[in-house]
Amino acid sequence: MIIQEVADILEAGIVARKDLAGREIVSACGSDMMSDVMAFFHGQGVLLTGLINVQAIRTVSLMDISAVCLVRGKKATQEMIDLAEEFEVVILETRYPMFTACGKLYERGLQGNNPD
Repeated sequence: MIIQEVADILEAGIVARKDLAGREIVSACGSDMMSDVMAFFHGQGVLLTGLINVQAIRTVSLMDISAVCLVRGKKATQEMIDLAEEFEVVILETRYPMFTACGKLYERGLQGNNPD
């Protein structure tokens, strides 16, 4: 799945790095705890979160995660957008709550980062 498909499924707007919407996404994670993201999720994925600060962008950049989707109608700050532009991280915004957004992506075949 590519980021643009994630945006379509979640009826999300892309507010940063729209030019990277063709990137491949292989998994998703829903969390507001960046320590959990760092411990359990990495690479070529999309993080769904309600956390509205630059720590979300810094975390996904460190973990090589391709995109952040802000849930519950939350809006990215300009500081987040600026950092996402610099770090090549796509930011999406959806009105769906985290549980629903994760479910919609799972229903369409996107898996979590499950340990074997």
